[in-house]
Amino acid sequence: MTAARQSVAEAQRVVVKVGSSSLTTASGGLDADRVDALVDALAKSRSGGEREIVLVSSGAIAAGLAPLGLVRRPKDLARQQAAASVGQGLLVARYTASFARYGVRVGQVLLTSDDMARRAHHRNASRTLDQLLAMGALPVVNENDTVATDEIRFGDNDRLAALVAHLVHADLLVLLSDVDGLYDGDPAKPGTSRVSEVTGPADIAHVQIGSAGKAGVGTGGMVTKVEAARIAAAAGIPVVLTSASQAADALAGRATGTYFHRTGRRSADRLLWLQHASEPRGALTLDDGAVRAVVEGRKSLLPAGIAAVEGDFTAGDPVELRDARGRAVARGLVNFDAKELPQLLGRSTRDLARELGPAYEREVVHRDDLVPLHG
Repeated sequence: MTAARQSVAEAQRVVVKVGSSSLTTASGGLDADRVDALVDALAKSRSGGEREIVLVSSGAIAAGLAPLGLVRRPKDLARQQAAASVGQGLLVARYTASFARYGVRVGQVLLTSDDMARRAHHRNASRTLDQLLAMGALPVVNENDTVATDEIRFGDNDRLAALVAHLVHADLLVLLSDVDGLYDGDPAKPGTSRVSEVTGPADIAHVQIGSAGKAGVGTGGMVTKVEAARIAAAAGIPVVLTSASQAADALAGRATGTYFHRTGRRSADRLLWLQHASEPRGALTLDDGAVRAVVEGRKSLLPAGIAAVEGDFTAGDPVELRDARGRAVARGLVNFDAKELPQLLGRSTRDLARELGPAYEREVVHRDDLVPLHG
């Protein structure tokens, strides 16, 4: 066993993500045998109590299609949310029954990206997941499709899984789909081969990555999985990408799928969410001095450095920070409503406090709520 795969076998806290196509029939509806097979692999992997597993599971919308008489995944958000509402209960009931065979309790955790960008919500999600694991339960995480709007959706559970892995300080992320790894071309065509290890982006720069799954019931594809692997690896978490049928081998550290080596170190939890999971509700254009202060100096953004405001946002929303050329240089959580800002632009906090009161002697974006965007 290679050192990389040895680290997989020894990982104590693991986030496993499974896609809709690995849990459901092509026509929609849960496939009980597939769910049981996955649960068998996860339950055996955690037996002995030394390994903790968090399961990020797609499948709620797909599970709700057949009961609602829908023949395919709807394109409009309202019917997707209706299907998710029916399907989420069926999905968790199926997991609850299947894990009960091993005496394992499951806990449902539903998240939106909005939950994760806001400090109090983020802290609560972290605390809930930690407590579930401490009590021996297995958290089943999904996007809260029934309430998420287009603006606050993750859009795919691959990215959600990468961010949850960071949130719970996982030692490993395992992405399961209907393909047994990343290939250097279309795996259905002869002459293509599986990429066994990825040490960095340069290793797969030549690879053409497909976007469609076989079964047609999911939203992700290889593109979202590779992006999720990149996010996790950059945050210091190694990733194994393989098929759901090889979950047991992957968790045991056997040479299956594609292994993504970690490429970076862990950063502040919320900043990773802010960078990858938030949808900006507006934009602030900064002068050159403010750009240098925010990006190079890692300082807070003050009203004096803002030249223009766009969008209709409220205090606490994520906004994009742009330079004079319109290029996004950072993202942050704003401390003022959009309608309050125009009267503050270009003015010092001291002057504002004197004229408008002490509530205005504060940063527009605090440095703790700000992440520079690289590249």
